[in-house]
Amino acid sequence: MIALIQRVLSARVDVDNETMGAIGPGLLALVAVQPGDDEPRTKRMLERLLGYRVFADEQGRMNRSLADTGGELLLVSQFTLAADTRSGMRPSFTRAATPEEGRRWFDRLVTLARAAHPRVEIGRFGAHMKVHLVNDGPVTFWLETP
Repeated sequence: MIALIQRVLSARVDVDNETMGAIGPGLLALVAVQPGDDEPRTKRMLERLLGYRVFADEQGRMNRSLADTGGELLLVSQFTLAADTRSGMRPSFTRAATPEEGRRWFDRLVTLARAAHPRVEIGRFGAHMKVHLVNDGPVTFWLETP
């Protein structure tokens, strides 16, 4: 599983001019499921999303996590993160899960996140989405679960 996380002041995702999910300060996580992802990898990704220290402490150092700050989380499925771009001029998606497998593990991540964190919003799986964000920093990290 891959997540591209961005520390944001605000973010929202729209589908057909309707806002599906919106957050204030917190993390926007674009998430790709890969073949072989499973329950342990999904749980590990959630641990990283909630525990990765990207928020400033009193000294201005990145020592606080989303769980520490009580920030909000916007989860957006994005299979293109799993693209193989090492050669050629067109991405290959052989490293991305099938849509069925992707939906299964993305939905599981959402369920686990909502059980563990007070404010979790989502986009719409498989839809053409417009993601709006105000990146804070900018602070952006690529997370993977082995």
